[in-house]
Amino acid sequence: MKKLIFAFMVVLFSSSINAQAWTGKGDQKLQLGLNAWGYGTGVTGTYDYGLNRLLSIGVGLNAYFDGYKDNDKDNNVFIFGRLNFHLKEALDLPEKWDIYPGVDLGVLGKDFGIGAHIGARYYFTNKVGVFAEVGNNGSIGVSFNF
Repeated sequence: MKKLIFAFMVVLFSSSINAQAWTGKGDQKLQLGLNAWGYGTGVTGTYDYGLNRLLSIGVGLNAYFDGYKDNDKDNNVFIFGRLNFHLKEALDLPEKWDIYPGVDLGVLGKDFGIGAHIGARYYFTNKVGVFAEVGNNGSIGVSFNF
């Protein structure tokens, strides 16, 4: 029994040491968080899919509770596509870090929405990390690796 517990602890510990924030092609990230500014204050969710070591595409949804564009309640949801450029290799970052500038294009209520951001992710384990993005919208939250 002691050997089984020890083996389990070694596997658990080694998985947290080898956390990778960005691996490239086929990498999938789900982010959930809070919007602090931009088109409004609310919650955000994004999904990114890695095309290669440099690029990912994804989708997102921001739901605003307060301060939405022009105080028009029709502008309280932003649905968008996104493109990110991952600088992990170019900046020779540690495995747990990913820095990525990107652009968002989508629909904000009845209007067209566009944004730019720079984001950073840090992974504590292979599956769970944190993120922050600043730009036209600012958000912080939890990032999940698939």
